[in-house]
Amino acid sequence: MKRIRGWIIPVAVAALIAAAAYLAQPNNGSPEHSTNSDAANGASAALLFAQAMGHPTSQITGDFTTPASSSVMFVFSPTSPYTGEEAARILGWVRGQGGILIYASEQGDPQLDQAFGVIRFGDDGYVAGDYSADAGVLAGVASVTGGASVKPLEPSPGQVAILRTAYGLVAGYVQRLGAGEVVVLADPLVLCNGYLEKADNGRLLADLLGVDAGAAVAFDEYHHGLTIGAFAPQAWLATSWGAAIMWLVVAVFFGLLLRGRRFGPLVGRVPETVRSDVEWSVAVGQLLRRSSARRVTLGLLAGATERAVALHTGLPVQPRERFWNALWVRAPEVARELAEVENSLHTSSASEHDVLTAARRLHEIAHPAATRRK
Repeated sequence: MKRIRGWIIPVAVAALIAAAAYLAQPNNGSPEHSTNSDAANGASAALLFAQAMGHPTSQITGDFTTPASSSVMFVFSPTSPYTGEEAARILGWVRGQGGILIYASEQGDPQLDQAFGVIRFGDDGYVAGDYSADAGVLAGVASVTGGASVKPLEPSPGQVAILRTAYGLVAGYVQRLGAGEVVVLADPLVLCNGYLEKADNGRLLADLLGVDAGAAVAFDEYHHGLTIGAFAPQAWLATSWGAAIMWLVVAVFFGLLLRGRRFGPLVGRVPETVRSDVEWSVAVGQLLRRSSARRVTLGLLAGATERAVALHTGLPVQPRERFWNALWVRAPEVARELAEVENSLHTSSASEHDVLTAARRLHEIAHPAATRRK
């Protein structure tokens, strides 16, 4: 009971540390901008808006598949990294099937950025999240409001800017790729629930969806869940639950380290002693007796008796058939008595008394001189 009470405090401290680590993580509702979230930074309004405009809408969940040809696909801030094969499939869908990819992410995905040639500023390149639209590119869009800060993009000559920061840096661009096109936004909040009513954010979403009234629109929720890449340390440690688990493991480890103690004084190993032949014989005899191995015992005694008789008569014990033929010629009386005892062994294992009687007869045959002296 004392030992159990001693563990109450370490366990309670570990639970408090895990809870504090979880609560200390920033929680903005839906940092991945999921279309399943109605939070201000969620994107459920984008899905409902697409439905209201008459577009067939769907969410990519379960298994990752590319949408149908000539459709629109939204990718908001993947929390589970894309694989190289998935990024290549999306690139092929855009180029070969006329797909339109709306790729909105603050930090980006390494594989998607590489596949579509997206270049972002370094970590020290954050600027304010108020943007102006380039004239003639987006109909009816003059200014757009997003987050407090954004990491600008560095477009190549084929990537046409559509949004710029107050300092003229690019926060969004459109690029034609084969039969389709890709729109990259450095700030996904401009399309999220709590921002669509600000400035011209709603018109921006309408322009992105207004390419074809009948085009299907898909939202990638597969990469907002657990995929194989989500089990990488850099993926789950960045989440609140991952950090809580890490701190819980650390707390339990140090708790075990601090509570570690011996259960008693060290006991030295007893040195092994050499056993005598008599002790080994007694041990084998007790083992056979406890296991009721009477027939095995009599078989061992019969074999030992044959070796002893062979030693006295000067006959080789192997092969056994030749031994018995020679014994009948050289010592017929001994052969007759030994054969009689061995033939009765299968009936002598009924009780310990029978075993003792048969053992005495075998001993008399094996050591006739010692028996006569008695």
